[in-house]
Amino acid sequence: MTKDLDLITIGRASVDLYGAQVGGRLEDMASFQKYVGGSPTNMAVGTARLGLKSALITRVGDEHMGRFIREELAREGVAVDGITTDPTRLTALVLLGIRDEHRFPLIFYRENCADMALCEDDIDPALIARSRAVVATGTHLSHPRTEAAVLKALTLARANGAQTALDIDYRPNLWGLAGHGDGESRFIESAQVTAKLQSTLHLFDLIVGTEEEFHIAGGTTDTIAALRAVRAVSAATLVCKRGPMGAVAFTGDVPDTLDEGQSGPGFPIEVFNVLGAGDGFMSGLLKGWLDGEEWPRALTYANACGAFAVSRHGCAPAYPSWEELQFFLRRGVVTKALRKDQPLEQIHWSTNRKDDWSTMRVFAFDHRMQLESLPGANAEKISDFKLLCLKAATQVQQGRAGYGILCDSRLGRDALYAAAETGLWIGRPVEWPGSRPLVLEPEIGPDFGGLSEWPLAHVVKVLCFYHPDDSAEMKAEQEATVTRLYHAARRNRLEFLLEVIPSKVGQVDDTTTAAVIQRFYDIGIYPDWWKLEPLQTQAAWAAACDAITRNDAHTRGIVVLGLGESEDLLAASFATAAAFDLVKGFAVGRTIFADAAAGYMAGSITPEAAVTLMAQNYARLCTLWDAAREQAKG
Repeated sequence: MTKDLDLITIGRASVDLYGAQVGGRLEDMASFQKYVGGSPTNMAVGTARLGLKSALITRVGDEHMGRFIREELAREGVAVDGITTDPTRLTALVLLGIRDEHRFPLIFYRENCADMALCEDDIDPALIARSRAVVATGTHLSHPRTEAAVLKALTLARANGAQTALDIDYRPNLWGLAGHGDGESRFIESAQVTAKLQSTLHLFDLIVGTEEEFHIAGGTTDTIAALRAVRAVSAATLVCKRGPMGAVAFTGDVPDTLDEGQSGPGFPIEVFNVLGAGDGFMSGLLKGWLDGEEWPRALTYANACGAFAVSRHGCAPAYPSWEELQFFLRRGVVTKALRKDQPLEQIHWSTNRKDDWSTMRVFAFDHRMQLESLPGANAEKISDFKLLCLKAATQVQQGRAGYGILCDSRLGRDALYAAAETGLWIGRPVEWPGSRPLVLEPEIGPDFGGLSEWPLAHVVKVLCFYHPDDSAEMKAEQEATVTRLYHAARRNRLEFLLEVIPSKVGQVDDTTTAAVIQRFYDIGIYPDWWKLEPLQTQAAWAAACDAITRNDAHTRGIVVLGLGESEDLLAASFATAAAFDLVKGFAVGRTIFADAAAGYMAGSITPEAAVTLMAQNYARLCTLWDAAREQAKG
């Protein structure tokens, strides 16, 4: 069988609820960020981000949190074939906080949880046969049922010529040795745990742990003696983590000191959050190990990935992409608080975005002023009409990827809510229609706190009427608003789309839009998306695309707006824009809905006819874009 997987991790899968406030007690946390968690789950994500094809074997509940884990892993590129949905048990939860650089309180909610019901029947021999390696963690050796599942997976892996690895991952709380309030505890002596671990250590080619974890595996708090005790029952490469001192690897006999092991360079960074650092370390180590790197290089990857985790909020979300890791290793530490290193954080954000939006066919019905001006229009009718727009969009989409909408929340709230499970890309405007200088919708609030209520799938879209010849006062005011909005979007983990239309406020040539784009990069704005008016020449498009790519190699791309033009004019603009790979598609509104909207507001067209008309218009535009792209490729 073809080994199309690099590794399979097996064991815990939970939802981490991380306290958003830092420096206080867990009792005083007011809000939480939700991430996937559990060591094997974190490692599956971490290795996938580094370019390995990973899979996870676990169980999740048949509820919202279980679906979240499955969906989030799929978005990260982790194969979910081995995830079983348990119909009777809940997905595990963990509440975590950052108290200070030494204390990280956490509570495990794992009473009869789904992943601890993992059993031998959940281990698919065909899945194991597809992988080059199987990675286990210590927690799932703590119960006979889960232990049997792990041992079956390891036995199958070895029979198929795969390598095996163990992250000791010792949590006394999860072995029943500490109370619910002692989730932070990392070491309690236990002869029973030592015996259980030692009965399995011979099954592994790689064993990884902290000094305390090797103490429990070896049965002594003398680290060298513990490593030698492990070596006595296992020929595995032993990797001992030493915190800020890095880590060392032993492939043969254990010497008299840890310093005599093979090592890689450490990284002097600020300790912000140690939770999940070991899983980040393991992800980097597995990347080097499975790529056949020498141990010093593999340990370099591991130490760097651990440094990222220590410096950021959350576990799996903190882990780097392969591009980010390479950038960091080339450049080194510039700011010890890595989460405050803006160039590094930009690469982290832009190379770890989810979902494929390489084609964008967007029906834009976020218009407010234009609809409010129609005879017969009122807020209720506009809201109902936007539901019809959504219906037209989904009729064309038919559940396929590459389709989206732009819809506001002031007049289109019901449509926004209804779009949540359609699979459409969703952009949401925040500017007050027609404002210059830029003013935001009241719902955003003077502190921009309204963004905290947005679903993570919604993209912040802002239209700024900006021109290089604007007065200094106009530029300063608009730039300040866009800057605050951009940072508020990032703080709330929301993608950002910046729309600029310089032709509405001044004369333009082939360099105007490029100059506007460069200015926003110069002030530190890195949009995930650009929305640009149809540029008239190849030279103008080339200048705009060059301005973007030389500043941000990982941008999502450009969508072309319509400006209410006819289909013939849009077809011509599509043909010009589609020659540039950075242009991913269009976001067009009035060309699609104008006639239907006027008729619906006046009462001269039925809702059904409005949907039919808009779906036909939208479908023709999609066909025009697809044809333009194919022609450009041809």
